[in-house]
Amino acid sequence: MARDQIDMTPLQSRDELVAWLEAGVKPKSEFRIGTEHEKTPFTLEGHNPVPYEGPRGIGALLEGMKLLLGWEPIMENGNIIGLHDVTGGGAISLEPGGQFELSGAPVETVHQTASELMAHLAQVREIATPLGIGFLGLGMTPSWSRAQIPTMPKGRYRIMTNYMPKVGQYGLDMMYRTCTVQTNLDFCSEADMVRKLRVSVALQPVATALFANSPFTEGKANGYLSFRSEIWRDTDNARAGMIPWAFEDGMGFERWVDYALDVPMYFVKRGDSYIDVAGSSFRKFFEGKNEKLAGERPTLSDWANHLSTIFPEVRLKRYLEMRGSDGVPWGQLPSLPAFWAGLLYDDDSMEAAWDIAKRWNAHERQALRDDVPKLGFKAKIGNRYLFEIAKECLLLAHAGLRRRGHIDHLGRDETHYLEPLDRIIEAGRTPAENMLTKFNGVWGGSVEPVYQEYAF
Repeated sequence: MARDQIDMTPLQSRDELVAWLEAGVKPKSEFRIGTEHEKTPFTLEGHNPVPYEGPRGIGALLEGMKLLLGWEPIMENGNIIGLHDVTGGGAISLEPGGQFELSGAPVETVHQTASELMAHLAQVREIATPLGIGFLGLGMTPSWSRAQIPTMPKGRYRIMTNYMPKVGQYGLDMMYRTCTVQTNLDFCSEADMVRKLRVSVALQPVATALFANSPFTEGKANGYLSFRSEIWRDTDNARAGMIPWAFEDGMGFERWVDYALDVPMYFVKRGDSYIDVAGSSFRKFFEGKNEKLAGERPTLSDWANHLSTIFPEVRLKRYLEMRGSDGVPWGQLPSLPAFWAGLLYDDDSMEAAWDIAKRWNAHERQALRDDVPKLGFKAKIGNRYLFEIAKECLLLAHAGLRRRGHIDHLGRDETHYLEPLDRIIEAGRTPAENMLTKFNGVWGGSVEPVYQEYAF
């Protein structure tokens, strides 16, 4: 999750909320790619969760990273909870259960994303290995119960932890037991934003299947290929899902603002403290009618923070976030930005991708989204298997990246980051199905081998 924003100008009108989003519009020459990924820390000895406290805890890991990188610490009530690279724009943050997140800097090419990732993993290893900490590249913790997982000292998570069980059965699993990889991409106009949003929401199940990687819960097969994706179906449907209204006439920045105004808030941040306003809408706050902050108007910071607590399959901030994928081992991580940049940063590929999805209706898109966690490539929309659609999308991503023509020092373009996805399509099996084959075969019904084979 992003760091909290600081801009304490009180808001006067809805136009300012729209303007904040509109400020994301950039010329194509300034388009960037941002990649965020989460990984689950575990003790190398015993494969247990890693607490925050203590000489071998997450706090110590962050302190070590601060010394190594020279990044600015992000503090809350005397605890280090993240790091920020003032010059490059990257950040390291903690998810509720200690999942360690790199929010990559905005870069021009997938080559740069891959280099940043390799550097980050080398740095993390250098600090974590002496502390006896390893990291897992899965979409969900494979062996721990919710009760075993420690909590990180972040005020916003306390509020969310109290609120989540009121609005869905899986919110706490989402917070404490899942990991994702996300790609953030730019738009050059309102119309471009709408087109990219529609294409990527409709095709998000393709990425979910290609990255499906969470088939285990508490040491057993859970019956899903992406249980992380299933979790999102019953976390908090007031702030998640396939946003069908985004496909209706009149979609634009204003429509997103109207949606976000009615999404219940979690918190308002004042100084270092979080005020629990969970369940009350931003619209009420905007009208000065929040019971906890009577007569007070929200600031731009409050708005930016609120937008970061909305979790649809694709999220609009000042860029678009692709949110449908499980965390995966490091070799496949650059495949996600490569896939979406190939589809959305090339006009011909985006046009062709829209051709695939434009005739689907809201009901069909939702049914595909509902089926993909369990069925993966075998999910259907109309009379087509998702596998065929994924194959087509991958070809379009290849073509889009070829046309982008960004060459690395070895003379390769960005298409080579799609190779892990090409192998998945060639085999016709999601990553989760490969893991289940091992679980039912060479692993002898144990998930323990993941801590070697799927560690970073």
